[in-house]
Amino acid sequence: MKVSVYIASSLDGYIAGTKGEIEWLHDPAYALPGEDFGYSDFMQSFDVIAMGKNTFEKVLEFSEWPFAGKRVVVLSRSLAALPAGVSAELSHEPPAALVARLRADGAGRVYVDGGRLISSFLAAGLVTDLTLTRIPVLFGEGLPLFSSLPGRLQLKHFSTRSWSNSFVQSCYGAA
Repeated sequence: MKVSVYIASSLDGYIAGTKGEIEWLHDPAYALPGEDFGYSDFMQSFDVIAMGKNTFEKVLEFSEWPFAGKRVVVLSRSLAALPAGVSAELSHEPPAALVARLRADGAGRVYVDGGRLISSFLAAGLVTDLTLTRIPVLFGEGLPLFSSLPGRLQLKHFSTRSWSNSFVQSCYGAA
């Protein structure tokens, strides 16, 4: 089973502003007509998305649920239940236990989303591939992509692409 990360960050490594702002990800200045930077293909490639509480709460603010037809697992130590009517399941499992359960359920690929959750999956040695798109903006402060790692984690570079809007996307795997 693959455990994948697909995420964008600022050049200085932030995934959101200090209050969780993510509108910068859709800044019209960076739009390229007909280009989604591989997002649609990626969305079709996974069976399950595992997201942290903060990411889940941000997604609930969207005008429509972006994961229709996908199994969604929200990992949280603090939530007792999810809001009624939400097509997701709540888990209090550590990453390794969740991955083992999903593997036993027959999942082929899990998409991990949320800065702290990504870091916990990396720390547990569970991430098989990581796609990172760098957007040419500097925040100076905000919510970092990587935090609380146990030390240096070596990755293997697979590929890098760039676009005329200055986005740079690199794909990595476990070393």
